[in-house]
Amino acid sequence: MLLQLLADFLSLITIGMCFVLKIPQILNLLTAKSADQISVVGLLLELTSYTVMASYNFTNGYSILSYLEYPVILLQEYILIFLVLKYLNKINTFSILVSILYIAISISFAMQLIPKVVLTILAPLCTPISVSSKVVQLVAIFRAKNADTVSPITWFISAFTNLTRVFTIWMDSADILLLGNFIISVILSSSIMFSAIYYRRHRAKQN
Repeated sequence: MLLQLLADFLSLITIGMCFVLKIPQILNLLTAKSADQISVVGLLLELTSYTVMASYNFTNGYSILSYLEYPVILLQEYILIFLVLKYLNKINTFSILVSILYIAISISFAMQLIPKVVLTILAPLCTPISVSSKVVQLVAIFRAKNADTVSPITWFISAFTNLTRVFTIWMDSADILLLGNFIISVILSSSIMFSAIYYRRHRAKQN
């Protein structure tokens, strides 16, 4: 009983923090008016992972508290992707068509117009997709040797909320696919956070 209450409490904290997860990163972009150290490929992989996992949880009827952060993060992800594409001058006919296709597929998943078995197949792929998105972002930071437009706060929140989700998912469904995804995400989000802090401090010392 106490463990379940703790899980529900952590779920609420996780969801609450996810309301501001991408806000520091969005504000960084608006201030810098540049997206040079942000990986578009990484963002799109992240978007794919969030969309599949939100659909997977929804169609499986899991407790809303165990995955409410996904739709919350997705809304912020849309804004973030728009800003990155804008500052990289990549908003064009192709990107608009891809957006329309994404919306159509997302609705089809939610309404189960696409068989649920497809999500069951895609869900295990979210771990390597999530890993890839974060690895790509790490590589972007290392190549630039600069993290001025990367927000350490965003990645701290990401690492912390993923860590709380390890416990709440274990309590709610003990779904191995979800647990594996969150554990790996904790490690990689922490790596990006520490890398961003390192390069920011290194740059500050040089100045």
